[in-house]
Amino acid sequence: MKGLLCGFWLLAVLLPGGSSAVEPRSPVPDAQVARARFTTAVVDREPVDQVVIFSAPPPAEIYFFTDLRHLEGRTVIHRWEHDGQVLMQKRFEVKGPRWRVFSKKELDAGQEGEWSVTVVDESGWPLYTELFRYQPPEAGAATGAVPEPANGDSPESE
Repeated sequence: MKGLLCGFWLLAVLLPGGSSAVEPRSPVPDAQVARARFTTAVVDREPVDQVVIFSAPPPAEIYFFTDLRHLEGRTVIHRWEHDGQVLMQKRFEVKGPRWRVFSKKELDAGQEGEWSVTVVDESGWPLYTELFRYQPPEAGAATGAVPEPANGDSPESE
């Protein structure tokens, strides 16, 4: 009986979810995307609004903004996907402990649907993913953008 209990304990520890299961970790443990959002424009290195559903007649430009922390000296990639297919990748060299970057994509007719951008570090490790839906407007429809709240903070320089 003692051997049977010992065997159950060993299985519980070794199976996923057991107390000794090792969580995969980023190669850069302190790295983080402090803020990220889709926006209709970036002014003074800050997004002007936040987009979840993007409605603009094609061709239409949408931006993806990120505020990166603890990635100085590394390369970060914005990987744009439409319906699960990678359509564009934009590389950035991070040159400070806080670094704000953005990429933009022109959306054409026929590219309606689900979009995502995944922020990936130089090792291929995904740091963050954000989603939006593109649906060109019917006559007179709004853009679906929400203005950024004024928080009183002054923009930090890179």
